[in-house]
Amino acid sequence: MSNKRKDCIISLPCLEDARKKNIDQNTIYRNYYFVDEFLKSFGIGKKYFIRTYGCQANVRDSEVVAGIFKEMNMLETQDISDADIIVINTCAVRENAVDKMFGEIGSCKAYRKNKCQVCAVIGCVCEQPDNVEKIMSKYPHVNMILGTHELPFFADNLSKLLQNNYKRLINVKSQGGSVYENFPSMRQNNYKAFVNIMYGCNKFCSYCIVPYTRGRERSRLMEDIIKECRDLVNNGYQEITLLGQNVNAYGKDLKNGSSFAKLLEEVAKLNIPRLRFTTSHPFDFSDDIIDVIAKYDNIMKSIHLPVQSGSDEILKLMARRYNSKQYKELVDKMRKKIKGLTLSTDIIVGFPNESEEQFEKTLEMVDYAKYESAFTFIYSPRKGTPAAKLNDNISDEIKHERFNRLVKRLEVYVSNYALSMVGNTYKVLVDGPSKSDKSMFSGYTESNKLVHFKCDDSTLIGKIVDVKILESHTYSLIGELL
Repeated sequence: MSNKRKDCIISLPCLEDARKKNIDQNTIYRNYYFVDEFLKSFGIGKKYFIRTYGCQANVRDSEVVAGIFKEMNMLETQDISDADIIVINTCAVRENAVDKMFGEIGSCKAYRKNKCQVCAVIGCVCEQPDNVEKIMSKYPHVNMILGTHELPFFADNLSKLLQNNYKRLINVKSQGGSVYENFPSMRQNNYKAFVNIMYGCNKFCSYCIVPYTRGRERSRLMEDIIKECRDLVNNGYQEITLLGQNVNAYGKDLKNGSSFAKLLEEVAKLNIPRLRFTTSHPFDFSDDIIDVIAKYDNIMKSIHLPVQSGSDEILKLMARRYNSKQYKELVDKMRKKIKGLTLSTDIIVGFPNESEEQFEKTLEMVDYAKYESAFTFIYSPRKGTPAAKLNDNISDEIKHERFNRLVKRLEVYVSNYALSMVGNTYKVLVDGPSKSDKSMFSGYTESNKLVHFKCDDSTLIGKIVDVKILESHTYSLIGELL
């Protein structure tokens, strides 16, 4: 009889299936996860390590996985070489994130030979067939691969892998997605929290992999979100960020009168000192959302409003559902109604066949909106998206040259805003000692500007303090604690 260990392949990713809407998409599943006695016994005396790539949604997923490990009686370690279980939580939005992730996976081979019993890769990268094939063929030390929709079944899959001594377990069900409640959680921060209000996206922008990796839009019930936020407020949290791939589309799928404006107002009424949200889509940014933001002082006036391009032709190719005129009208309305508004954005340079004239339209948009902050990217094709099929006649040299020009133009407005802050005093939520200088503490203003200031009082961590700005370094500020 052969003793050769077998693979357990439950399901493999399929991008076509990922486009489909689930029949039970609006079904709410409660208390679905279960940590069995085997795992609780297995975890005693063992340690786990989680590396997280990507957006805040991935951070929140990692907090849930950490909560499951806690229920397994495991301890967290920051030393990957000391871990019995390693989890790499992945992001597929940009090529550089995927490259970093594969580098990390490769380095785990040495740990599997030593102490590590499970090396798991989870998250968005696993929803793409080519990536799963690459992991299976080139990284045999990875013995568990789970997709984004398998988070509720993380413990079940882990127990199956260990109890059956499988060589490898793969479970990636590409689907529209469902909503699961009441997960265990180990928050990474004791005063700032991410709260999912919805999952997935229906926009299917031509360049974006998210609807394929995260599924269709599905909203949590408002009462579940309010309960989670109220518990955070009661536990002394100072800041909540409401999360969604398209956060201001919240409630449209529920068809019960729920909306993002109503939810935002109800959470603001809980008196959390700081309330933020991300990421919003210009198409769904309604007047009532603007009015609620303007009405409540504890809703931060720092809004992320991705534009991606200033060219109507490119926006149409991107399937963004708005044109430059509509975007500018939205910016005007927000600046008029929201006192103290600061805008950040996302911009993609080098979309396939982008002309110089079309790129100039993006620079014109920057001059119009005068963003206080921005995230800029050179277009990264994602296999399986419509844009990835487009032939591109723009050289990398031209793309990088345009990227540098864009950054230079943006820095004019980022710098102007930072300089305008010098000499003024702002409320700063203290994160703790700076990574580069332990005599300096760091924190963020209400407008999400990073501030460093001299401090040695650790009791201020997690507190909101007054800091007078002394110097601008464009992307960060030097201040004085008052």
